[in-house]
Amino acid sequence: MADDRILVIVDDDAKFAATLRRSFERRGYEAHAAAGPEELDALLTTVSPGYAVVDLKLAGSSGLACVQRLHAHDPDMLIVVLTGFASIATAVEAIKLGACHYLAKPSNTDDIEAAFARVEGDTEIPLTERPTSIKTLEWERIHETLIETDFNISETARRLGMHRRTLARKLEKRPVK
Repeated sequence: MADDRILVIVDDDAKFAATLRRSFERRGYEAHAAAGPEELDALLTTVSPGYAVVDLKLAGSSGLACVQRLHAHDPDMLIVVLTGFASIATAVEAIKLGACHYLAKPSNTDDIEAAFARVEGDTEIPLTERPTSIKTLEWERIHETLIETDFNISETARRLGMHRRTLARKLEKRPVK
């Protein structure tokens, strides 16, 4: 691993990346940010980070491509993937591509640092039988489709196969933040 106090944050949300960057800098890291794969490639020509935090969904690309690039750059780098759309499939792929951990948002600097410290698996982790409710699954699918359509209600309703008014009523009950 290059320098374990150098961190790269790959996230297309500039405000979130800046906040996370400041938080890690207060903890003694030299933090850098990239909005996507192209910026990451340019950054990796000048710095060799020991840590990386990668958002799974980037504008126009997947964070998994960035995980792959980071792992190819330095196989010993500790990479944590953050996502608001956690799924078993993307978690498995992130780990296969070189991530050491996969965290669902909201996660803070403490959670990310703890993930960096837990590189090895834990055989003592409790197994839970807490199934996800249908309402939660429905809301997650609605929210994911809203993002895919740039919050176009009509297009979202069409893709979900529901009436526009039905979708509007659901959104009134639980507004998107």
